[in-house]
Amino acid sequence: MPKRPLPRSESDALVHDATAGMPRLLEIMARLRAPDGCPWDREQDFTTIAPYTLEEAHEVADAIAREAWDELRLELGDLLFQSVYHAQLAEDAGLFAFEDVVSAISDKMVARHPHVFGDESNAKSAEQQTADWERVKAAERGPARTLDGVAMALPALTRAVKLQKRAARVGFDWPSTAEVVDKIVEEAQELTEARDRLTEAEVFEEFGDLMFVVANLARHLKIDPEAALRAANAKFTRRFGRIENWLAESGRSPADSDLAEMDALWNRAKAEEKARGERQTPNSA
Repeated sequence: MPKRPLPRSESDALVHDATAGMPRLLEIMARLRAPDGCPWDREQDFTTIAPYTLEEAHEVADAIAREAWDELRLELGDLLFQSVYHAQLAEDAGLFAFEDVVSAISDKMVARHPHVFGDESNAKSAEQQTADWERVKAAERGPARTLDGVAMALPALTRAVKLQKRAARVGFDWPSTAEVVDKIVEEAQELTEARDRLTEAEVFEEFGDLMFVVANLARHLKIDPEAALRAANAKFTRRFGRIENWLAESGRSPADSDLAEMDALWNRAKAEEKARGERQTPNSA
């Protein structure tokens, strides 16, 4: 059941107490959802808030990738608020409270780290600890199917890698990177050779197959495909910006240029980056 609201004087004091920490944030959320709170917040539900939760998680990842630590502090706050928001929605519906969320994650962390909080030896490699983590998770899921529990809302590339990891644990995997590369070549050839005779839906499906295998290559290379693509996006943005700057020096825009000139400028930007020793890394986006 929802907890009894604080008297308004106590609530106001807590909301304006900059040193009150987590209780302050929880009270702010409760006030926003109260009958005399914010009309917009009162209208929201799990479904309407979920997209904001995903957006905030991506903004956290973006700040980390850019090593924007001041921004990260703020973005983590935004993401924390999303957890508080969903917990308040649950409490309003009589489902559970924020304290139950905290208890559940605390219990899970203790149970999944017996080498830290229990009697198991801590003399394990990170790889062995990961394997143990997955074993405990599988036991918690019970007799579930191999691919059960991989969240549908994950970014598609990330979900593809997680699905492939699950399948690999039961032996459904290519033995080496070479087979994955061969499959990429095969899928790309099928797509390009058949695109003129396939329906739009079939081209869509074939392209999805190609992307799925590319995600598999990332997994075999131990690369986060989302991070790699973010870095590639940043590189494209940076180099195209250079093209625009150079054209602007002569009073022109890309619309006033042609592909040959812009391609030459692209190569110039690429050469300058190479001369400076710039290279894309997971944190350079």
